[in-house]
Amino acid sequence: MKLLRTIRLDPSDTFVFPRAAEPGEWAVTGTFLFWGRDVAGFEGKERAAFRSGFLGVDSFGFSTLVVVQEARDDERSGAVEALASHIHRELGAPDLASARAAAEEEIAFSASLADHEPNTLVALHRLFEAGEIREAFRTLKAREGAVGADGLHAQARAFSFHEVVDDDAVADEVDLIGMMDKRA
Repeated sequence: MKLLRTIRLDPSDTFVFPRAAEPGEWAVTGTFLFWGRDVAGFEGKERAAFRSGFLGVDSFGFSTLVVVQEARDDERSGAVEALASHIHRELGAPDLASARAAAEEEIAFSASLADHEPNTLVALHRLFEAGEIREAFRTLKAREGAVGADGLHAQARAFSFHEVVDDDAVADEVDLIGMMDKRA
């Protein structure tokens, strides 16, 4: 089976999020942390966590990216128990059995997102619209280098971006030219 695992390509998670996940933790989307909250009032690090953070099950911290990895049954069970412990202790689940059931659902959803080749990177974008939290996921895959070239000189991009097209999604665009005109 495959699950999502946190990865840190640079130190930015440590100053972007309220708490950064440690590299190598099993991860879930963590969207349940934002249910029933005033998302419009989020600022700074909390807003960053809402918009793009996967939740590490050990630290209960956030990671911008996760990577698809093979997982053994005992690793999956450990991830469920770690998440259940946080759900019970920090979120007030009535008992560990209830927390474990919720953790099982989160890990199962995470496994469904890991239906890619191992080492595929996955990014998350969350938004709040029409009273609902919506999630979009993107995968980033390493590209093949040019024939006969080494990795540093292959003249190929490090990753290819595969965008999910959702006709109902709100476009997230910035008009840089318009912003410059307003400043002038």
